[in-house]
Amino acid sequence: MEATVSPVAVRPKQAARMLNISQRTLWSWTKAGLLPHVRVGGAVLYPVAELEAWLRQQAARQAARQQAEAAEQVGGQDDGDGR
Repeated sequence: MEATVSPVAVRPKQAARMLNISQRTLWSWTKAGLLPHVRVGGAVLYPVAELEAWLRQQAARQAARQQAEAAEQVGGQDDGDGR
């Protein structure tokens, strides 16, 4: 039986598919330095473990931002008595 080997890094098309974004968005984020990537010769590769860590960080930031916004809404509500 052969073991399935997971790739250490993927090419742009696979990375875009993994993140469920367009290749154009992937390139835009890559050029902006937002996504972890490495250049090997003329190829751009995206390390899978680093992409997964990046996605977890983005999710954590989004959750923290949503919690902060919810806290502001609760704390900033007017009770209607004019004070």
